[in-house]
Formats: sequence, C-alpha cells, structure tokens
Amino acid sequence: MGKKEESERYSLRGKVFHTLRDDILSGKYKDHEELREMAISEELGVSRTPVREAFRQLELEGLLTVIPNKGAYVSGITVKDVADIYEMRGLLEGLCAKKATEHITSEQMEQLEEVIYLSRFHAMKGHTEQLTELDTRFHDVLYQACNSKMLMQQLRSFHEYVQRVRRWGLHDDHRRIICVDEHEKIMEAIREKDGDKAEALANLHMKNAYANMLKNGLEKVFEGNGEKNNG
Repeated sequence: MGKKEESERYSLRGKVFHTLRDDILSGKYKDHEELREMAISEELGVSRTPVREAFRQLELEGLLTVIPNKGAYVSGITVKDVADIYEMRGLLEGLCAKKATEHITSEQMEQLEEVIYLSRFHAMKGHTEQLTELDTRFHDVLYQACNSKMLMQQLRSFHEYVQRVRRWGLHDDHRRIICVDEHEKIMEAIREKDGDKAEALANLHMKNAYANMLKNGLEKVFEGNGEKNNG
C-alpha cells in the first residue's frame, strides 16, 4: 500500500470513527443497540474495513462492546459516567483556568468577551442550541489558552462525552443565566491574573452544573436507553 492510499485509509477510518462517536454521544444510537457493519458502510458510503476499524477504536473508548460471532453493541454514557466525568472535569477545568491566567492572549480574552456578550443575549431569549454552542466556544478558548496540549485534549474529550446532558441542562431557564454569570466571573478572574480564584470558580462551575442536573432529574436524559438503574 502506497503512502497516498494509506493516508486515505486512515483519513476514512477517522471520518467513520468520529461520525459514529458523535452519533453515539448525541443519543442517535441508543444503549445496547446493535450496530451492523454492512448497514453502517452503506449509510456512510464506505467499505466495511474502515467501519470495522472504527468499531475497534470505539470499543477502546468504551462506547461499543464487540462480542465475537454476535455483533457490536452500543455501550454509551451512563449516569455513573456523567458523575465521574463532572468530578474529573471540576479538577481539570480548574487547572485549565489557572494556567490560562498565565498564558491567555489579548485575542483570546476578546474572544471570551464576545462569547459572554452573545451568551447573555441568547440566555435571555431562551435559545438553548445557540447557548450550547457558545458554551462549547467559551471552554474551547480556555482550553487553548491553558497552553497544555495534553490538558486540552482530555478536556475536549470530556466535553464531547457529556454533550447530550450539557444541552439538556441548559433548558433550565434559571441555569442558563447562572451559567453565563459563572463564565463571566471566571473570565474576570483570568483577566485579573488571579490563578487561585480562577481555579476555584471553574471548579465551582462544574459542581453547580452537575448539581443542577441532579436537581432536574439527570436520569430523564437516559430514559429509554436502559440506563435508569446505572447511577
């Protein structure tokens, strides 16, 4: 296999992997649902080889269970997984915010300011989808500003893993406003170069987000996915 063919193969596998990963995390495929190689390959217009390779990668991430001679079944994210992720995110988001106070650029600070401005507008209007996108942008700017490739990759992964519950959590009218307020406080602490304060606020932001999910019945997100008793 030449370099061009090899590159195309891995590029195709990556595309299939990310498509399936997003579909699982968004809830398109339900927990325990079987994914069939042939059906996926036909749907995505690819051969079965990149689908099979993507299945193996998804299994390594714990999102798919492959049973020899039976099939591949969605594992998905459970209520327990969400609890674990938010506990870890609290610590890592805090570390990220602290590092950002040392490395953030003026351009990145302007990006945060714009996100806060737009977030407040959409929060008042109750635009959940736009606010979810802006929430992602806010955190992504922080991840870039922390100046740590490894920390950024881990946090982005966690952020993607809980995309469904993040969107659901922002349907709460009160939480939408509070979320923007918390983002603004984190931004101000970073602007003031107060690393300890930024760390504490980012950690608290994650705790509050998870507490709000529990208050509103986190298990509702997983109803119908065979996950109600997993947390």
